[in-house]
Amino acid sequence: MKRLLATALALIMVISLAAGCGSTADTTAKPADQTTTAKPDESSETTTGNEAPAGPVELTVVTSYGGDDGNRSNYEAALKSYEGTTGNKVLDASATSDEEWKSKVMTDFEAGTEPDVLFYFNGVDANPIIEAGKVVSLEDIRKEYPDYAGNMKEDLLVPSPADGKVYTVPVNGFWESLFINKKVLAEAGVEVPGADYNWEAFMADCEKIKAAGFTPVAVSLQEVPHYWFEFAVYNRGSVENHLELPAASDDAVGKKWAEGLNDIKALYEAGYLPSNTLTASDAETVQLLADGEAAFLIDGSWKIGFFQENCADNLDDFALSFVPGNGDRQATDLVGGISMGYYITKKAWDDPDKRDAAVKFVEHMTSDEVVSVFATTSVTALKNGVIPSDDLDVLQLSAIEMAAGATGLVGAVQDSMSAEARGDLFANVKNIVTAKITAEEAIDSALALQ
Repeated sequence: MKRLLATALALIMVISLAAGCGSTADTTAKPADQTTTAKPDESSETTTGNEAPAGPVELTVVTSYGGDDGNRSNYEAALKSYEGTTGNKVLDASATSDEEWKSKVMTDFEAGTEPDVLFYFNGVDANPIIEAGKVVSLEDIRKEYPDYAGNMKEDLLVPSPADGKVYTVPVNGFWESLFINKKVLAEAGVEVPGADYNWEAFMADCEKIKAAGFTPVAVSLQEVPHYWFEFAVYNRGSVENHLELPAASDDAVGKKWAEGLNDIKALYEAGYLPSNTLTASDAETVQLLADGEAAFLIDGSWKIGFFQENCADNLDDFALSFVPGNGDRQATDLVGGISMGYYITKKAWDDPDKRDAAVKFVEHMTSDEVVSVFATTSVTALKNGVIPSDDLDVLQLSAIEMAAGATGLVGAVQDSMSAEARGDLFANVKNIVTAKITAEEAIDSALALQ
């Protein structure tokens, strides 16, 4: 219980500090040397005195800030700022974070075509590149650059499950919760859910929404079943045991997972999901909420940017609330954490021309100023908190209010699964809901690949 309260209080404090953060170009453009990067005439204090390269350095960088990521524009502005400050050039190869992107990142490392800097996951997904010695630990970087990541809280720098060492410097964390279309709810005669929202009330609301001619839940079981999997399993457990993995479908954890997957099946069988949920893309189903055709969407803090860009004229229609709770899980218990950060690859570290440029790049992208722009309503590891601003919109304010009401925070259990096991399980969700395979069979199939 002490750990739970500590986690919740930490989240509330971080979000409260984020309340004044905005996304202004002037803030993004500030050079990172105000916080962690040494000025040119002070370089001897934080480096080993290595000679700088004669000309501009080209860095290849891969991140997940691609596609419709809400921070894409902030990322592009930060790149421009780094290039303007240093004279170096960034060759950006970012893309949307999905299983295909993860697979390509790993394939590039195997082929020896990895980038100089990588923004990637901290968990088991990164084990192959850590076990192969392809990235450099903070411990080793700080031997040459003792102030590296010095603006971050040490206890929020996430160690790798491969060897217990820290390799990444985070920008911002995430939460996952419930986006709602208030206009749809009003037309269906449903109240905006609050902190005490439970599964029974949610199912009753879904029936009203369906009867009013709307889709209750916007989700693509073809592409993104994992958000509903996470909370359906969470609802069969608690903050304390959510990260446990089953050994088989018939053990206690396996039974919990099966019950959660069968809850998703119940939603499908009741007609509460989009008619094309088995074939639609994530973009198509999210658009249902944006167009006022669906009521509920589980997604992450990054999705705020989508609504800001695509629904600017009716942003008041949208808000953040809580995923309905069940059993020991309260609706206010969130999924979240700091799951990604910047790696410097061994390839760049061993290149005398690129080492300093790569360090300066990560310091810039993780400076107080730049992180403040990216974080807005999400979790950060900054010692000083985010730099305040007063230009938050209604959706950001709603997100801050939602997150400030959190009573618990736990990571995603799927991040503890191997890529093969996770991919197999999620591919079978649509087979579970259509009764082509049982939840137990799907779990055992995935565990065979774990």
